[in-house]
Amino acid sequence: MPSLHNYLHDFLDYLEIERGRSKLTVRNYDFYLTRFLVWLKSKLKRSPQTSDITLDQVRQFRLWLNRLPVRGGQELSRTTQNYHLIALRSLLKYLRKRDLESLAPEKIELAKQSERQVEFLEGTDLDRLLQAPFSTQETEIVKFRDKAILELLFSTGIRVSELVSLKRDQVNLGKDEFSVKGKGGKVRVVFISTAAKNNLKKYLDKRTDTDPALFVGHDRAADAREHDQKPSHPLSARSVQRAIEYYRKVAGINRRITPHTLRHSFATDLLSSGADIRSVQAMLGHANITTTQVYTHVTDKQLKEVHKAFHSRRRGKG
Repeated sequence: MPSLHNYLHDFLDYLEIERGRSKLTVRNYDFYLTRFLVWLKSKLKRSPQTSDITLDQVRQFRLWLNRLPVRGGQELSRTTQNYHLIALRSLLKYLRKRDLESLAPEKIELAKQSERQVEFLEGTDLDRLLQAPFSTQETEIVKFRDKAILELLFSTGIRVSELVSLKRDQVNLGKDEFSVKGKGGKVRVVFISTAAKNNLKKYLDKRTDTDPALFVGHDRAADAREHDQKPSHPLSARSVQRAIEYYRKVAGINRRITPHTLRHSFATDLLSSGADIRSVQAMLGHANITTTQVYTHVTDKQLKEVHKAFHSRRRGKG
């Protein structure tokens, strides 16, 4: 019988080709599952087979993960531990699909996690961040680019990976909407604000390159010249993250902000304004409503005000 290592390679190909998972997802699954197989091989003292994955082995692996030291002497977070288990369950589902003897994937339960805290911006903090590019000494084209990036992230709720993948011909400035390809290759429609559209137009009007990417890097010295002869290059997700960290400091905001913070702010703003959660789910591109429900706690204050205003008003008068 082929070893589990052989089936792992087949499974990773299956994820990429048949399930349409991103290269990053495939790489992460490879890391988590290889770690499990190396651990299992050390326990068995031989190459593991599909039937070697038992509930007892999974339990011991979970203990090992929970005690695994990482950088700074910390332990693996519950979230990271669960990522290993999610990958393992997916592998087991694949083995069952191929009629191979293996543990039933539904028998593996994920560890309970504390309620996820959502970081978002609102009010003056949000306004200061969105205006921050114009408070710097950057070149004009960089100011308009970064202003457009911030407005686009906030008005559409797109992920930073989706943002840096955008092409110029994807965004029709004559419309208030465009399509993006999200996780799993799923396409959804997002809506762009007037502020984002106007700043994006100003940025594109100043571009002299022919790069198809919507957002590119700009060399400060080259941009100062009338004709930029230096080849452009699409912005990376890391470049956008660094820019947002820079503008956080410019805006005087004393807490960490990431591109995802603006995605959280987008969802929070919609829910706080009365949008229904199913609509927010569709705009965020969440496959499961439970993923979107993490944002509902931000509306608790509103719910309290509604309860106070409308519940038992007749008795209150008495």
